Amino acid sequence: MSEPLRPDPIRPDPLRIVLVGATGLIGSAVIRRAVGRERYRLTAIARREAPLPAGARMEMLVADPANWAEVIAAADAATLVIALGTTWKAAGKDEAVFRAADHDLVLACAGAAKAAGILQCIAVSSVGALSSSSNRYLRTKGEVEDALANLRFDRLDILRPGLLRGARGQSRPAERLAMLASPLTDALMHGGLRRYRSVRATTMADAILALSVEKPRGRFIHEHDAIVRAAGKLEPSSRR
Repeated sequence: MSEPLRPDPIRPDPLRIVLVGATGLIGSAVIRRAVGRERYRLTAIARREAPLPAGARMEMLVADPANWAEVIAAADAATLVIALGTTWKAAGKDEAVFRAADHDLVLACAGAAKAAGILQCIAVSSVGALSSSSNRYLRTKGEVEDALANLRFDRLDILRPGLLRGARGQSRPAERLAMLASPLTDALMHGGLRRYRSVRATTMADAILALSVEKPRGRFIHEHDAIVRAAGKLEPSSRR
């Protein structure tokens, strides 16, 4: 008989999550949204130090990415959350730099988690991800999704958001303009176009936390509407 994917809910042990990409838009939102939710214990891994929100009960470990595999293995977690990613511009329009961040590092973390016995992987991808796409960004995301599926985690959740809304550390004028226009553009997207609607980073974070306690095994793809539904299942915070 196989082991259950999650501990018995009557046990007091919290769900341990290891998060990579902790200082990015979504990673930092996951940290904030976990505050006041005793069900979760985060171990966040980052390249640089970052302040933690008041009331956070978690570890923030700063390490060179070359050592992340060791940190992931030592985290003794049930779930890996991958919120890594860069842009073509941020990578200096260098193919090797871009691929190292969006492909190689993601799969190195996932491989380390699988080797450490972590049962679930939740990864942030992109709407339109497809390994045969002519678009570099979407092709890379699609290749990563395929490779994650081949690792055969007990449960794999792929989140495919459209435009992400939230305050970023770096200046992205085009994204700021798109966020300003998103209420109008979202309203025009119906039917199959709904998956391209924008989504708040906090909604993504809520969906990630809610999905981390789902029990069914398998591979699950979550686009806009599914992300919003998952976020709505997150238990209330005790933080006042």
